[in-house]
Amino acid sequence: MLGGGFSFAHCGSRVTSQALLVLTTCASNAEAERLAAELVERRLAACVNTVSQVASTYRWQGKIERAEESLLVIKTTQERFAAVQTVIRTRSGYELPEVLAVPVTAGSSEYLQWLGAAVADPKE
Repeated sequence: MLGGGFSFAHCGSRVTSQALLVLTTCASNAEAERLAAELVERRLAACVNTVSQVASTYRWQGKIERAEESLLVIKTTQERFAAVQTVIRTRSGYELPEVLAVPVTAGSSEYLQWLGAAVADPKE
């Protein structure tokens, strides 16, 4: 099925979920690599892209700030979003970590099926 929702057969049951791209930033590349590995190892993300040396300009506590960060693009599903957000919040070095979820409205059906299978609970 094309679109943001995908279907896949898993252990004889049909599962449908909304694919999401979750964006977050990390203060260092090492932090980004640790977070990416944990999300994939725990099956909370199918894939995480790390974009190093992103220049961010933002307002924080009344001042304009500029920082070099690493951007993570996390591919997951709506079902896994709460757990992804919890991991980001607990592992981030930031007081207020960025957590933005963007729904996937279209994509390769094969890729979306793989994404769903990659984050599915193997016990289900």
